[in-house]
Amino acid sequence: MSDLCRARLKIFGRVQGVFYRQTTRDTARALGLSGWVANMPDGTVEAEAIGRKDLVEQLIAWCWQGPPSASVSDVRVEWLEVDNAPARARFEIR
Repeated sequence: MSDLCRARLKIFGRVQGVFYRQTTRDTARALGLSGWVANMPDGTVEAEAIGRKDLVEQLIAWCWQGPPSASVSDVRVEWLEVDNAPARARFEIR
């Protein structure tokens, strides 16, 4: 599938303790993406999404907003090779 892509996201701001991971997982699953989301020790949230490029881009756009209690200051995106992605059936919280 030529439009399949993989993106690693690092989200900055007030993104921990505001249900960011849960709502990211729910949004990604609704879009049919696979991957993961996790809190990082530095206070950021990281995620990796695999799926159709237009759907991954929708998740990236959503990450700029996040859930109502979040305050996102930056979303950094790194596009990765799909071939090296571990197979995941669902989008999960780590």
